[in-house]
Amino acid sequence: YEVLTGEVPIREATLPTMVPNLDIVPSTVDLSGAEAELVGLARRNFRLRDALAVDETRLRHDDILIDCPPSLSLLTLNALAASESVLVPLQCEFFALEGLSLLINTIERVQEHMNPDLEIEGIVLTMYDRRNKLSEQVEADVRAALGPQVWQTVIPRNVRVSEAPSHGKPALLYDHRCAGSAAYMALAREFLKRREEEKAA
Repeated sequence: YEVLTGEVPIREATLPTMVPNLDIVPSTVDLSGAEAELVGLARRNFRLRDALAVDETRLRHDDILIDCPPSLSLLTLNALAASESVLVPLQCEFFALEGLSLLINTIERVQEHMNPDLEIEGIVLTMYDRRNKLSEQVEADVRAALGPQVWQTVIPRNVRVSEAPSHGKPALLYDHRCAGSAAYMALAREFLKRREEEKAA
């Protein structure tokens, strides 16, 4: 919140974690009220991009991941304006494709008006339940509609991953053997492999 309002530079808001070489800029409950505050500020869609540029945060990190709320809000627009690419988590649920089409329309508007370099990195299917025919149908529909944009890794619905935040740990440290952790490791490998392929092309 304080970074977006300009009260604190992002360097001061960045904290180390228990994972080597992994820093975090944690949010607080104040962030829920940021929408109303940002509306009246100059460059309201570019607050995060400006904060990252001023502090040279990009130069001190190999990758910066911005976790966004599921709504297409001013906070999400700030993240899109500040990003090079978007990796879209898509829940395997009934209205998945409708929500995805809204997001893609928003990304296209951001490309047109705020960030012409923004790309869609890919789409990752999440909350996949192998016992549920709906998950299979959503996966089939999304892969048929979007082809190679849909990554191979699928993140399953997993109780152990859901429990991890209440223990103050990432899923991989809470239970690295569970199916959810294994899927996130596979996702990281796919991410790195795709990056290497992009560099080689």
